[in-house]
Amino acid sequence: MTTPNNTSKYAASRLSIAPMLDWTDRHCRYFHRLLTQEALLYTEMVTTGAIIHGKGDFLAYNQEEHPVALQLGGSNAADLATCAKLAQERGYDEINLNVGCPSDRVQNGRFGACLMGEPDLVAGCIKAMKDVVDIPVTVKTRIGIDDQDSYEFLTTFISKVHESGGCNDFTIHARKAWLSGLSPKENREIPPLDYERAYQLKKDFPHLNIGLNGGVKTLADTVEHLQHVDGVMVGREAYQSPYILAEVDQQIFGRDKPIKKRSQVVHEMYPYIESQLEQGAYLGHITRHMLGLFQSMPGARQWRRYISENAHKKGAGIEVVETALAKIPKELDV
Repeated sequence: MTTPNNTSKYAASRLSIAPMLDWTDRHCRYFHRLLTQEALLYTEMVTTGAIIHGKGDFLAYNQEEHPVALQLGGSNAADLATCAKLAQERGYDEINLNVGCPSDRVQNGRFGACLMGEPDLVAGCIKAMKDVVDIPVTVKTRIGIDDQDSYEFLTTFISKVHESGGCNDFTIHARKAWLSGLSPKENREIPPLDYERAYQLKKDFPHLNIGLNGGVKTLADTVEHLQHVDGVMVGREAYQSPYILAEVDQQIFGRDKPIKKRSQVVHEMYPYIESQLEQGAYLGHITRHMLGLFQSMPGARQWRRYISENAHKKGAGIEVVETALAKIPKELDV
């Protein structure tokens, strides 16, 4: 499928922003899209149960977010197919199945990283979705779980999900997951990174689209990884220091375009903020994603503090952001 900015999904996946629960909501994605027009954006993980039975619209997004992928959590093939079909009808560019989250809550629902131990089930889920949609259906997974962390275990999983399920696109979080004993945060930090395993996967499965996730902090890291794999997924660094995305289109996608100043990005958020406030959104729900924009710059602490202390107040509006922005020295906003 070709996205509205004429970037194919596989081109967009050269760099993507990871799905992060409680972080990459539609306000965050709109903000990130102002920094990069080319990178693939992911929703937070949404469970099939929430979409099918929950109150509210769990598939809502802004049209400006394209290319945007929906990450699903679940293991019931019929439910996943239903949600995939709904997502395609809503215009999503990709469906991604979560086979990487290690939290207890996710395991109790029989989805996430524990599914690595059930490759036949994952293959069946992928096939059920691919049978009802035309957009790419992809998998984000770990390199192993608990003591099942051999390269053979990983390749068996990839082979079965590809051959039986028809999945051609995998993003590999280059850490294994401990299903008990570590918190989700610890699972992102304690198991050692093994990029070589992801590199080897690409060598052994050259016909598949293999992306890498985990510990990527700079665009220089991204460029290096792209010598070995097809795509790189950046997670918390893109959220906590979002201005690293400002040169993605130039450095990763080869676009000849000016780099936006941080203040320009803030100003470009104003119409969106005002529109959302008119629809009943709270300022703090939007601006929390912008707190790291001036990371490491003089005035950054004052920017964060002023927004944090005032955006949650009743009736808070765009003037909060304007006042916070005034605390950044203009001569340093380059």
